[in-house]
Amino acid sequence: MPEDQYIKGNSGEGVSLPKTKRGEITFDRLLKAAEEVIGEKGYHDTSISAITDRAGVAQGTFYLYFRSKKDIFRELIYYIHYELRGYIREYIKNIGDRKEAEVEGIKAFYKYCLEHPHLYDLIREAEFVDFEIFKWHYSNFARAYVKKLEEAMEEKQIRNLEPEMLAYSLIGLTVFTGMRWPSWDKCYPAEEQLAALKEFIVKGIDPGN
Repeated sequence: MPEDQYIKGNSGEGVSLPKTKRGEITFDRLLKAAEEVIGEKGYHDTSISAITDRAGVAQGTFYLYFRSKKDIFRELIYYIHYELRGYIREYIKNIGDRKEAEVEGIKAFYKYCLEHPHLYDLIREAEFVDFEIFKWHYSNFARAYVKKLEEAMEEKQIRNLEPEMLAYSLIGLTVFTGMRWPSWDKCYPAEEQLAALKEFIVKGIDPGN
């Protein structure tokens, strides 16, 4: 599976690819509906009929693409994972310095959370519905992160630290600060909070330290 893009159906055997443009539109509508309904009600309280009702399609249409509710949920987590990575990548693509990219990448994550208010609900659900997809989400994110950090270390942009530990540390910082402000309070952190974040990251990974 490519590490940097979403490809329909790569989440598992329980997903059938759409064969027409119209089918692709329906597939995407079902995914979007699943994101909304499962985010609102939780996985166990969501029925397939609730997903198809929200998508505006017949219940039988669901089974053209997904074998079960768990299959669409797995596909949804795969989709969100790659969409989030693409969102951040686009946000920082013109930033040459890794320290600045780290700070701006976290700010992009905050913006994504505010635009997708069910993100934390869905990832928490994944931990208990399908631990493998939950573990994959973070470990795959970290693998890509490690590569970027190693490149920055080679270019002397950041300190030479154990890259996997650094990657997970920065992910943890991002996840919990995102939980505190965008998820819990539905707001973007204040300027003084962002300044503290920047100071902590830049001073922590600056090669001069």
